[in-house]
Amino acid sequence: MSEISIKDLARKAAELSLEKKAEDVMILDLRGLSSVADYFVICSGSSDVHVKAIADYVQDELVKIDVKPKVKPWHVEGADTQRWVLLDFVNVVVHIFRAETREYYSLERLWGDAPMEEIHDEGSRS
Repeated sequence: MSEISIKDLARKAAELSLEKKAEDVMILDLRGLSSVADYFVICSGSSDVHVKAIADYVQDELVKIDVKPKVKPWHVEGADTQRWVLLDFVNVVVHIFRAETREYYSLERLWGDAPMEEIHDEGSRS
């Protein structure tokens, strides 16, 4: 059993969301800006069903990773409405939004001082 860095956990969550065709996947580096978490992973789904599928997949796959300490969500919110599902892995918080809900809350603007990394299917990052 190996260890996984917090940054690698954020990237893995982002990559898993892409496997379920999430859109506009970003990682915000909150280290030094907030005690809420070290990283936010933010992505969008095209429908309530899509948001649920992304959330379920990311959660299920992260739990399967054979690392120490075991990866499991500390808290899950929004699973009943599927407009904004939050998976809280303590140091990494995954936000899965419907596009219009993401636009309304605009976490990227709220955390505008945070370094942001777009994650693309091809594995390229900007």
